[in-house]
Amino acid sequence: MLTKEEKKVIKQKKKRTAVYLLPWVTAVAMFIQSLDGTILNTSLPSIARDMDYSATQMHSAIVIYALTLALFIPLSGWLADKFGTRTMFIIAVALFIAGSLFCALSVSLLTFNLSRVLQAIGASMMVPIARLAILYQYPKSKLLKTMNFITIFGLLGMVVGPSLGGFLSDKFSWHWIFLVNVPIGIIGISMAKRIMPNFKKAVGKFDFRGLVYFSFALIVITMILELLSSGLTNWAILLGGLLLFNVLAALYYYHYKRTEKPIIDLRLLNIKTLRVGLTGSLITRLGIGGLPLLLPLMLQTGFGYSASVSGLLLLPSALANVAIKPFMVQIIKSLGYRTVLISNTILLGVVLVILGFLEKDTPISYYIILMIFYGFFTSIQMSAMNTITLVDLDENTKSGGNTMLVIMQQLSVSFGVSVASLILSFFGSDVIGFNITESFHYTFIVLAVITIFSSLIFRRLSESDGRGYM
Repeated sequence: MLTKEEKKVIKQKKKRTAVYLLPWVTAVAMFIQSLDGTILNTSLPSIARDMDYSATQMHSAIVIYALTLALFIPLSGWLADKFGTRTMFIIAVALFIAGSLFCALSVSLLTFNLSRVLQAIGASMMVPIARLAILYQYPKSKLLKTMNFITIFGLLGMVVGPSLGGFLSDKFSWHWIFLVNVPIGIIGISMAKRIMPNFKKAVGKFDFRGLVYFSFALIVITMILELLSSGLTNWAILLGGLLLFNVLAALYYYHYKRTEKPIIDLRLLNIKTLRVGLTGSLITRLGIGGLPLLLPLMLQTGFGYSASVSGLLLLPSALANVAIKPFMVQIIKSLGYRTVLISNTILLGVVLVILGFLEKDTPISYYIILMIFYGFFTSIQMSAMNTITLVDLDENTKSGGNTMLVIMQQLSVSFGVSVASLILSFFGSDVIGFNITESFHYTFIVLAVITIFSSLIFRRLSESDGRGYM
């Protein structure tokens, strides 16, 4: 029989082990979500052929997934605080696994889209709740190092996703791109049961009306962005959507002012680092978010490269993104958040400007070098932006601030692609009359200007912001 003292020692050892391993649980969630987000794109043509649909019809699976995320992300913080981080994380991963399994078993577009909805409900809570547990568990002094660690696995998922999706579809069948989520998800659930604390916080009455206003505003703006990125230029529909978005946003703002505990507390924007981090992140992502779309498109349609070569040229960026992570903490500690964010956005803009001057006969080695630098700078930027956004949150504001960051990140993915597509279409239109190569050149230059502009937002930080938490 163990004595009380021995039991206490064992319990403390288990607690220390749990604290050490908690980032690995979040890393699994980051990996599986980023893997799923990139693995599908390369396999959609195979799914369309197998189900006897057009590729355009299959695009609805991506749109529905994005809309479901917009609907449920605002719920994640409230549910985690109400029922516990471990409980809701396990439910989220279980829903994601179930959705993945049903996707693999789907025989029609309807069943496939319904399965994607279930998968997206799980995804909308999986990473936000895992990251919220990190915020509750670790002191601010360890936030940068821990966030930097878990981000690596999100990047690995993005690197592995496209090539794995193509390999599984070609060598086996598209069903396996969803089935691979099942064992990874089961590992995540098993780890969470043993490792993740079940943090709970006092929450007020559920703000259903606020959720309706806010989530439907997100759905409308997400739909507009999806329509823009797919090439729709019916301005009556787009302007009508923008009007509806503004009405819903105004209704939410009026409701929030009259509600003690709204679903998304806009008062958190009074926290300077959160406000600057969110605003600067959004503008930065507008500038750089379109590059994964533009570069392969320019190389294929403008310069005549094959799809495989143009896709592989993104790989140096992804690998550099991962390679710089071990040095990230020291870089930000040495220079400070303000200096890193200002200088880094300018360097990213310079890379985009140089890409705007490349020609058809530019050697491949130039692209590789540029993409390595782009990967380094992007990695530094994302880590610095994400952590400065969260550093000044306390126990009462961590959940709301984390949810706002997730919403901004999700929207910025669509924003980046849509803005890049719009600018490219503008330069290629009859009004401007540029040829295809010139259109890409000027698009990169405009995106560079947007990226550099975000440095002005980060100038609002002081030298001391974030210094005490590194």
